[in-house]
Amino acid sequence: MILNAIWEQQYNPMGNIWLSAGVAALPIIIFLISLVVFKLKGYVAGGLSIISAAIVAAVCYKMPVDKIAGAAEQGIVSGLWPVASIVLAAIFLYKLTVKMGFFDVMKQSISSISPDKRIQVLLIAFSFNAFLEGAAGFGAPVAITAAILVGLGFKPLQSAAICLVANIAGGAYGAMGIPVTVPATLTDLDALTLGKNTSLILCLVTVIIAFLIVFMVDGFKGIKETFPAILVSGGGFAITQFIFLNFIGPELVNVSSAIVSLLALIVFLRFWQPKQQLTAETKEISHDKEVLAGKEVVRAWTPFILLTLFVTLLNTGFFKQLIQAANPKTGQAAGALNSLIFNFPYYIDGTVARVAPIVKQPTPIKAVFSFAPFTSTTTAILLAAILTIIIFRVNSRIVVSTIRETAVELWAPILTICSVLAFAYISTYSGMSSTLGLAFANTGKIFPLFSPILGWIGVFLTGSVVNSGSLFAGLQSVTASQIGIDPSLLVAANIIGGAIAKMISPQSIAVAAAAVGLVNRDSEIFAKTIKWSVILLVLAGVLNLLITLK
Repeated sequence: MILNAIWEQQYNPMGNIWLSAGVAALPIIIFLISLVVFKLKGYVAGGLSIISAAIVAAVCYKMPVDKIAGAAEQGIVSGLWPVASIVLAAIFLYKLTVKMGFFDVMKQSISSISPDKRIQVLLIAFSFNAFLEGAAGFGAPVAITAAILVGLGFKPLQSAAICLVANIAGGAYGAMGIPVTVPATLTDLDALTLGKNTSLILCLVTVIIAFLIVFMVDGFKGIKETFPAILVSGGGFAITQFIFLNFIGPELVNVSSAIVSLLALIVFLRFWQPKQQLTAETKEISHDKEVLAGKEVVRAWTPFILLTLFVTLLNTGFFKQLIQAANPKTGQAAGALNSLIFNFPYYIDGTVARVAPIVKQPTPIKAVFSFAPFTSTTTAILLAAILTIIIFRVNSRIVVSTIRETAVELWAPILTICSVLAFAYISTYSGMSSTLGLAFANTGKIFPLFSPILGWIGVFLTGSVVNSGSLFAGLQSVTASQIGIDPSLLVAANIIGGAIAKMISPQSIAVAAAAVGLVNRDSEIFAKTIKWSVILLVLAGVLNLLITLK
């Protein structure tokens, strides 16, 4: 065998696409059984899925062992950077605010707006979560908002589940809209058109999410007692979301919608409060609205204000121009900071090729580790933390102890993230993920009913709506053309399904578990979120079918 020779994927190794899909699904099934039935630790379930995926790839798909190892290597490194690095930085910043005494003030400032737990989930889990998703993404929003809810007196399991479910509202447009812009580029579609088509379903889902997270706190009684606040929060978010997606673009959807939702609810609460208040059981939080001075509140929120500023700044067009690569075709010169982007090809780079019908011509898959600190969310969080330490002259012993605590608490979630992504990359490079996509694509005219499932599977496997788009957007577009449907509708469906899967992604669950102190209890969180994900996925599939039948 010639090392590093190009190996072409095959998508129907068993000679029957549905039988091949069953084989391709085995590692996923093993992971779910390990996690849900046997309640194994996340990294143990992830390890078993790596082994099973490697066996299926080697035996059924005839993938060379060196390519399998190369795919696993890329998955592990991707788990460390950027995912684990973002989580480590975010939890470090959160713990720093706790040790500095800022977090108590933050809790009081939130409680001063409303002591009602149902209102607090709308402010934090819904609006602030989406704001952070729009600016940062990659797990930081769930980690930070779930930790805040625990601090407000919510139970850890409830906090994690609520923030994972609420993350759907902004999940399709995170990190300045790249879940829309990336698949648009890959399929030669207009990003504004693609974003507009996601709004047909996701704006409705956004309003449902606002009601759902209140239901998760206090059932139908809670919805009845806070109905006006839910409409203001969810309605304000969805209307802004719809306007931006239809007339401006996906880049600033989350940030704008979250700000409108947050401010609208805060103003509304000055004139209205629930007649019956559902307050936290903890006695540590004062609900006296006159206790805190404005200066004290701003001081306490400074670390997160800095985080927002840095994340936004590093994602502006100005900074993107500074790091852009040279383009000889257009005569575009390299940006001033382009030399500070470091690219390291993986062993597997260009040695595995996608083939028809996933792509028109055999196309080697690029596998390059890119370290770009000037656009990294990790860098933005670290800059916020460093500046916080400098501004407030934080004692070095506090900094060191915080770093130590963060590392000790997060080693298990990081193992889980790395194992899940190693399994995901083996599935992607072997062609197993594409086999599942082709099986659903074979359903013909009713494929739009199943179209969101591809995005759902993609995010379950990779933890990222962007990666799901990279995996299945081309297949969605090709299938749409074959059955006579506008490709942008099905690529949009892929994004929608992906957003709905974020609450059950093992990667996201590991992040949430770490944030609320439930390390190695991933299965309990999964059990809380899977039913809502499936219900919303079915709704999205039915609506997508109805839209495409028009």
